[in-house]
Amino acid sequence: MKSSRLCLGLLVAESVLVIVSWLMSAMKLEGVRSMLSSEGIRWFVGGFSDIIASPLLAWLLLLLIAVGSVVQSGVVSLFRNKGPMSFRDKLALRVACVFLALYALVICLLTLMPHAILLSAKGSLFPSAFSRSILPIVCFGVTLFSVVYGMMSGHKKTGEDVIDILTYGIRQSSSLIIVYILAIQLYASLRFVFMF
Repeated sequence: MKSSRLCLGLLVAESVLVIVSWLMSAMKLEGVRSMLSSEGIRWFVGGFSDIIASPLLAWLLLLLIAVGSVVQSGVVSLFRNKGPMSFRDKLALRVACVFLALYALVICLLTLMPHAILLSAKGSLFPSAFSRSILPIVCFGVTLFSVVYGMMSGHKKTGEDVIDILTYGIRQSSSLIIVYILAIQLYASLRFVFMF
């Protein structure tokens, strides 16, 4: 319900911006472009894909996958359960932790060694390929941990179950993607209208 109100608010704000930009440009205010002009319509239609295809969308999708995989794999319910863990759950948790530790070791080798691949040309971590990809690296590690736990614990057994783990967060939070699209378009429209 909250996301539908937010989406409606963003649509109303975009509509108001279109009308206000037209009125302000009709008053010949300097530094304001109309979204109803030929330039504005070309910008809106022609640049829509480029506007929404930002790193923010990739980060949002990766976060949804990581959070959803933790929930769907059974890790969250494992820690919510106040009773003792079964042998299979303990084993699955240990194996998942080993996989996570190996993944962390690989990342450390790619970043902390002299002349490591993910360092910048000057040999620093910030800014570097590592710093630009810290969120995907963390999300992949969390997802790897969750998938390994889900498979080892027996909660998930087939390839379809793994896909279910990976898509759960996107399915449950798909409204956030719509909110993102509307919000990023409104932000880009404000930048277009007021030329900043």
